[in-house]
Amino acid sequence: MTLAGRNAVVTGGGRGLGRAIATVLAAQGAAVAVWDLNAAGAEETAGTIRKAGGRAIAVAGDAADAQAVAASAAVTHAGLGPVTILVNNAGITNYVPLTELSEDTWERMLAVNLKGPFLVTKAFVPDMLEAGWGRVVNISSSSAQTGAPALAHYAASKGGVIGFTKALAIEYADKGITVNNVPPGFVDTPLLREQFDPDDLAPSMPMKRAGRPEDIAHAVAYLASEEAAYVTGQTLSVNGGRYLV
Repeated sequence: MTLAGRNAVVTGGGRGLGRAIATVLAAQGAAVAVWDLNAAGAEETAGTIRKAGGRAIAVAGDAADAQAVAASAAVTHAGLGPVTILVNNAGITNYVPLTELSEDTWERMLAVNLKGPFLVTKAFVPDMLEAGWGRVVNISSSSAQTGAPALAHYAASKGGVIGFTKALAIEYADKGITVNNVPPGFVDTPLLREQFDPDDLAPSMPMKRAGRPEDIAHAVAYLASEEAAYVTGQTLSVNGGRYLV
């Protein structure tokens, strides 16, 4: 597979899954705009790509804020040009039982995890329509597929991402644009380590290990490739066999 000549945006690219996705896309030849709320994290990822011989820029901003998205898109266009690969990876999570779940926490979860992909996708679909070619890959979650206690707000937001994926896949199927989603299972990232020790989870996994960020990144790279041209509206579960859905 090669992504040479393509420009990509990866939101939440400053660490964890986003960093792995950005570096794998760059290794496949894409120029990458690394978006993150944390400017230092975005620059660290972009710098790693450049040191490896790739092309990358860091873009700081909040993907859940319309004005920030517009500003970040302008920076991206100025630095790279039109974007035809978009990975909506930025997201947040926390565990809160329903009876303790505040309206503010609910709304912030949906703003980042669902409104964010809407805003960023809307910003770059015109580039894809102009090119007659595009790839949108949304990072959802296995929690939306199976349910999970104390994660009603998170599962709802990621379930919305899966529905958003399917709707856009149908809307743009005849325009050369594919839209798919990847729901990770337990993946060893800083975000997971804030909640669990991956080594504690390993015995319960069919493969006896947590996922690695690269496991997700390579699935995303496939969906972003020409080889996946006839794949759209799909949920590509990358979870080591933990959930068979």
